[in-house]
Formats: sequence, C-alpha cells, structure tokens
Amino acid sequence: MEASDPMLPRIARVRRRRRDTSDVWTLDVEPEDGAAGFLPGQFNMLTVFGVGEVPISMSGDPGAKEPFIHTVRAVGPVSSALAGLKVGDTLGLRGPFGVGWPAEEAVGHDVVFVAGGLGLAPLRPAFYRVLAERERYGNVALLYGTRSPNDILFRREIETWRRRLDLEVQVTVDHALAGWHGHVGVVTTLIPRADFDPLHTIAFVCGPEVMMRFAIAALGDAGVSDDAIYLSMERNMKCAVGLCGHCQFGPTFVCRDGPVFRYDRLRGILKLKEI
Repeated sequence: MEASDPMLPRIARVRRRRRDTSDVWTLDVEPEDGAAGFLPGQFNMLTVFGVGEVPISMSGDPGAKEPFIHTVRAVGPVSSALAGLKVGDTLGLRGPFGVGWPAEEAVGHDVVFVAGGLGLAPLRPAFYRVLAERERYGNVALLYGTRSPNDILFRREIETWRRRLDLEVQVTVDHALAGWHGHVGVVTTLIPRADFDPLHTIAFVCGPEVMMRFAIAALGDAGVSDDAIYLSMERNMKCAVGLCGHCQFGPTFVCRDGPVFRYDRLRGILKLKEI
C-alpha cells in the first residue's frame, strides 16, 4: 500500500492526556509525520493495536498549531483502551475524514450551539472557530446539558466563556447534586430562554440521537427553519470512506457524506425511529 492509502494507519503518539470526568479522557495525539490540519466537525479513525479501531471526533482548536485532540468516553473495549493509553504510547491514526460544521455559511447569522453530554466535544472546534472570528457573527449562544455537575466537560473553559460579555453560555443538568445552583432539566428547556433571532439563526446540534430529535423540535417551535439546523450523526463507522456500508443511514453514508448534515436532508429518515 502507498502512504496515501486512506485505509493505512499512520503511527501516532500520545503527547498529553487529562481526565475530564470519571469516564472521559482527552488525549493529544500527534502523528509522526506531523500533519495535523482539520476542519471543525471532522473525525479520525484511531487504532489501539491488538484491540481495534474506532471513529473519534476532533475536539481541539482548528486554528491552533497543536496535535489532534480527541475526547474519549471509555464505554467499550477500544475506547477504554484508548482512554488507558499513557503519554508516549503509540497508536494508529487514519484521517481526518468527513464533512464538518458550516462555520463559513453561518457568518452574519446568530449561532446557537446545542450540546448534550459528550456532544460538546465535536462542537468545541466549531465554537473555537466562531470565537476566533467573533465579529463576523451575530448573537452566539452555547446551550449545554449533561447528566450531573460531575459530568460537565471542559469546565474551566466553560467558566471562562461565561465571563465574556459577547457570548451567552447556559448549562443545565438532569440531576442536581448538593451545591449545584444552576439550571436543572434537559437541554431543550434552555432553547426558549436563549437570545437569538430565529429568522436569522444557524443551529449546530450534537448529542445522543434522542436528544437531537427533541432539540430539532424545540428549535422548530422557536421559529428556526429546518434548513438552518445542522446535526452531527453517529453511526458504526468502519472504513471511513463509504465502502463498507456499516454507517449507512438511509441513502447516505455518515462517514463520507457527514458526519455533519443539514436537518432537512435527514428529516424523513429521522422520523423513522427504527432507522
């Protein structure tokens, strides 16, 4: 195989690791060839040799000259092995792959980010992109919901963002713990409270599929049109280039045609709960 073969992993190393929550870790992963450019919303295929390969979205700043940053929840054999890697360990890397968030198309609009749980990680690069060119956008709101205060990702960054005067950042939890003084409820309850013009808004949504279905409905109730809502879909991606069919979602392939899709393209399929 040639080095440009998309099915051939490059060798990469873990340059940094940090624990975000009890089961979520963020890894800085640097390919040995040093190439690390990507678009917000893209993903890599990461291989733990002898265990397997999984798709993991980028979660770092696309404008920074740094290794790929991936935020991983340890839920299966491969993701648990990834989360257990130490600084200096090697892994395989294929990518970047996929269609990303339409940050350029959102210029001149209000932008609403709706994130559920680990869905904040794939949205984070697009949020960085908007912040880097803040003057090109209207109102910007980040609406983030997670299970409990202990499950909040990137807490220090969120606290920093909340102190800015040119952003709206709202956080809610499903279950409050002692000492939590913030909002309690699902993330969709934040949408009616957010400050945006629905006729001039682009919405980026990422989280569990059931959460995205309800977020779409809440955004629609607020007046945001279907062609202004973008989703990041998750499916069982294996090849990442549209050959194997594992991630087929109706007539589309999540790896090749997504993972980011405009909602009106998926509207009919998402209404079929068995898909």
